[in-house]
Amino acid sequence: MRVSKFFMPVLRDAPREAEIVSHRLMLRAGMIRQSGAGIYSWLPTGLRVLDNISRIVREEQDRAGAIELLMPTLQSADLWRESGRYDAYGAEMLRITDRHKREMLYGPTNEELITQIFRDGAHSYRDVPRTLYHIQWKFRDEIRPRFGVMRGREFLMKDAYSFDLTPEDAKKSFNRQFVAYLRTFERMGLTAIPMQAETGPIGGDLSYEFIILAKTGESEVFCHRDLLDLKAPENVDYDSDLEPLMAPWLEKYAATEDVHDAARFADEVPQDRQVSARGIEVGQVFLFGTKYSDPMKCQVQGRDGKLVTLHSGSYGIGVSRLVGAIIEASHDERGIVWPASVAPFKVGLVNLKAGDSATDKACESLYEQLDNAGLSVLYDDTGERAGAKFKTMDLIGLPWQVIVGPRGVKAGLVELKNRASGETTEIGIDEVVNRLVATQTG
Repeated sequence: MRVSKFFMPVLRDAPREAEIVSHRLMLRAGMIRQSGAGIYSWLPTGLRVLDNISRIVREEQDRAGAIELLMPTLQSADLWRESGRYDAYGAEMLRITDRHKREMLYGPTNEELITQIFRDGAHSYRDVPRTLYHIQWKFRDEIRPRFGVMRGREFLMKDAYSFDLTPEDAKKSFNRQFVAYLRTFERMGLTAIPMQAETGPIGGDLSYEFIILAKTGESEVFCHRDLLDLKAPENVDYDSDLEPLMAPWLEKYAATEDVHDAARFADEVPQDRQVSARGIEVGQVFLFGTKYSDPMKCQVQGRDGKLVTLHSGSYGIGVSRLVGAIIEASHDERGIVWPASVAPFKVGLVNLKAGDSATDKACESLYEQLDNAGLSVLYDDTGERAGAKFKTMDLIGLPWQVIVGPRGVKAGLVELKNRASGETTEIGIDEVVNRLVATQTG
């Protein structure tokens, strides 16, 4: 993509309403613009990051055996009355009446709708286990939306729902999602720690929040320091027993402030290994048994011919929230530092003297070669001053910058800059593509 033909309205200064780093940088980098309180338009650069995060989520859900579908944003109030949650959910639910006076709502979550779908479509024990998921926009009418996409009213979310014959089978489905989450967040360059948490309005008696540590986190969290060094399992066989893979995360203390036990924390964690910090929730998993299947009569015929009420769980990832969370975890004084797996472009190609025939020719050749190699490129072909181009590239945080100037071109050299380390090296023009291809992950 050429900057001269792209839409990326960067700002020199951060707007006053931006309270945290991610909000400031997303506005300055031209990723989002506010459309209403807690509601944002995603501009091209921001949308590319959102799509990359969604891609990783999909790949890991598919690997874990989940099946994608798409449910609507609007739901019937009658469906929520069937489960008993319509009146209990609270003011965060946006309630709507259509022209025929039918009561509806803008879905904050989908337990009721997916239970109805599965109830109507599954009839035999042969139809389970199944885990269904979608990635869809949701709405919660936050009383005080703030922190940009971190606490907005409209947000993009992946939610999955499992259906099983027995509590034991339901736990296996829960474990698949747990492991898939570990892999998902690590691929995005995040250290996300599963912590015991309250189940809240979703319900159930088993829940973990996946938390990344950040000064701007909305709640206090407590954990053993060793958890910060764990790595997600590779080459997972999701049909095997996953408990041994989960054990390193579950054997050491980790809890959100809602369920924190100070005495247990002090007893189980040596003082020099205790972590008390702020955290950002990026995902949560719930196991709630027959909470929705019972009132909604979600049943299948068992092997003995008798009806069996299904056991369920739900599993959410805040896709749009992750954009802000990654920035909170990965930035410096110059701007965003994107992990390669989610970056809007992998390479920023900077022409230091647009209009110079030799420099233009070298840039055009590199642009074509990088594109043919499957590396997404943002090519600054504008007539802006070099200093302004460098500032913009650092602000938007692409993993690599290829800097091409007339002096280097004469010598057959370009500068290659790594955004994370800040290191700049001169390499031959003919080496650029192979060097960058070798660095790509995600």
